[in-house]
Parts: sequence; C-alpha cells; structure tokens
Amino acid sequence: MSEQRSAVVIVASTTASVDSAADATGPAIRAWLEERGFSVGMPVIVADGPPVGETLGAALAERPAVVLTTGGTGIAPDDGTPEQTEPLLDVQLPGLIEELRRLGAEHTPTAVLTRGLAGFSGDSFVMNLPGSPGGVRDGLAVLEPVLDHLLEQRRGSGNHGATGTRRGH
Repeated sequence: MSEQRSAVVIVASTTASVDSAADATGPAIRAWLEERGFSVGMPVIVADGPPVGETLGAALAERPAVVLTTGGTGIAPDDGTPEQTEPLLDVQLPGLIEELRRLGAEHTPTAVLTRGLAGFSGDSFVMNLPGSPGGVRDGLAVLEPVLDHLLEQRRGSGNHGATGTRRGH
C-alpha cells in the first residue's frame, strides 16, 4: 500500500499512568503496527475509566486507520475500557473478541473473562486488547490474518469472498 496508514495505541492502566515503566504492552503493540507499515506515535498511557473514553474520542477525531487499546478489559472494579469504547463504535465485530478469548483460553483459562470490544468508528478500526503481554500476543495473532482485509472492506475495496461474490460477511 503506497499511502501511510496511521495508528494509535492507548494503554489503560492506572499504575502505568503514574509510572510508564510499568507498561509492557504498549511498546509491543506499537512495534507490531510499525512492522505492518503503520505510522504510530508513542503509546498514550491513561488511567482506567473515563480517561480512556476521552483519549479514545480524541484519537478517533484524527481519523486513524487503527486504534488498539490495551488494559481495562477485565472484571476489576476500575476496568471500564469496554464501557468507554462501546458508545464510540458504529459497527461491532464480536467475532474478533470471541476468537481472542478462544485462543487465550487454550493456555490461560481466565482469558474467557476479557470483555473487550472490536469494531469501527467511522472508518477507524478499534479493538480492546487485554492488559497482559499474553493477551496482547493473542489479540495480535487474531488480527494478523484479517487486519488489512477488514480495513479494505470498510473502505469498500475489499474482496467479499474467495469467489468474489458478496456473502454478507
């Protein structure tokens, strides 16, 4: 692809917002995106809860191709990334999160507890990844074979199936 695609990484972690050295996931996501040709700034680290929604909304106003969040998808009292993300999505893609949970549960039973969301806000793809290095690895593995396709399809230029016929998915 000749045009430079932009991406944003948001780290939802009250601990890392005070001590950025505590974040092990943001740099890994940034590196993964850069390896795939995205222009990505430094991860934005914010406390859990409403700051996630504020930062996500500001990032989406810039219309990046991709916004990946990490953290705040569990069941702790301050885990609120899905609640901050949901009102900003026009289209949800629950299959991506279902696959993330399935893949993670193969080696970590608690992976089924992740409550993240995936979908589009306008033409920007958004996905909430867990805050653990293993959860991020699983999430990126889910995205690897489909990210370019889903971005192309959202722009209206993707192939709608192996035969070229529209199948509705």
